[in-house]
Amino acid sequence: MELVVATGDTQAGSKVRDLYPSLSSEYDDMVYSEYDASEFEGLDAVFLGLPHMASQPIVSELFKKVGCVLDLGSDFRLKDPNLYPLWYGAEHSVPELLDEFVYGLPEIFRSDLEGARGVAVPGCYPTSAALALSPFVQAGKIQTTGVIVDAASGVSGAGRAAKPNTTFAAVDENFNAYGLLTHRHTPEIEQVSGCQVLFTPHLAPMVRGILATCYARPLDSSFSTEDALELLEQFYSDEPFIVVDETSPSTKATLGANTVHLTARVDERTGWLLIISALDNLVKGASGGAIQCANIALGLEETTGLPTSGLMP
Repeated sequence: MELVVATGDTQAGSKVRDLYPSLSSEYDDMVYSEYDASEFEGLDAVFLGLPHMASQPIVSELFKKVGCVLDLGSDFRLKDPNLYPLWYGAEHSVPELLDEFVYGLPEIFRSDLEGARGVAVPGCYPTSAALALSPFVQAGKIQTTGVIVDAASGVSGAGRAAKPNTTFAAVDENFNAYGLLTHRHTPEIEQVSGCQVLFTPHLAPMVRGILATCYARPLDSSFSTEDALELLEQFYSDEPFIVVDETSPSTKATLGANTVHLTARVDERTGWLLIISALDNLVKGASGGAIQCANIALGLEETTGLPTSGLMP
């Protein structure tokens, strides 16, 4: 893929390298421009990284102009338009386009992504939770009610904008839960995983990464740790971006990679199944996942441009 235009109204007129010095070698002279729908006419793919509820009017303009629209925001993730007022505080302005968007999690919905014109790229928390839970739901191995997802994210998940709770002084050597019972990713996790979920996100004192710890009740009391690991390994045996291992995952192992690390345990004493997933929220959790989806939608090799090995230390 070749980058044709980069828009950003608040950064219009500034060079990409000034905002992201790490991109200087690739985009030395590229300048951010103000959004103008005419500039996108005939492009193969357009990626939208906009605040909640901001993509809808733009998608309405772009949908017939470009080959595929990939929205990294939340505007087209939920299939039921009635959920938007409940979780996002506003009516959906183009509900007729919801069915035009495929949920962009290739490991679960790959066949739907082939040739897709609209892709709703998942949130970082739902990606980590859905990849952990879906194999067990689809195999009919767990109760789909009373599932618990505790997940911790790095500060980059809150975006670049200055906020009192994400300053260095607020985050350093601190760990807290937020969005108690009301986090907007809850209905997305439930929609994709097929589970009723109690979701509690946490802010961790790190730049990037997500570690999701998921708890569910097996339907069969004889279901063991060995069974759980084998199920994960079989479900993801052909997936280039999934690592299943007995070792407990770490966020650092996924840094800079489009890879998700998974493990599972069954606690015979309490009867709970424990599934843990780790990913980089800025790669598989967002932009990397979007590129993976674009590759599939456009008929390119799925792994193009996407690293599988994390950066350590």
